[in-house]
Amino acid sequence: MDSVSQKHRVFADKPSQLQKNGISRLTASLLIANQTTVSIKGEWLEAFWCDHCQQRNWYYIRYTNPSEYHVVLAPDDLWQRVTGVVDAHGNPSVGEFTRRSSRQTSSSLLKRFYDN
Repeated sequence: MDSVSQKHRVFADKPSQLQKNGISRLTASLLIANQTTVSIKGEWLEAFWCDHCQQRNWYYIRYTNPSEYHVVLAPDDLWQRVTGVVDAHGNPSVGEFTRRSSRQTSSSLLKRFYDN
């Protein structure tokens, strides 16, 4: 598999998310109260291309120690805590008609773009 994106850092916006990484409840609460969001060191989302299945998939990667990584398909709830990426499932507030229409290009639209 080959990486086809940059690494997109994961952020915590709740003390419980920091506690999962071994930070005490008090310290986690203080960090969130002072900074609103905290970058989680050693965790990111990254897209990879698989030659075997001819697909691009997003993975959640956690660096656990100097020679070990924990890699899983990116869970849906994680997209809310990453900056610089578009949710792979699309914006839930956008209707299917709008989503389909945005993917269509017409010859008149292309002509207007190139004529200007």
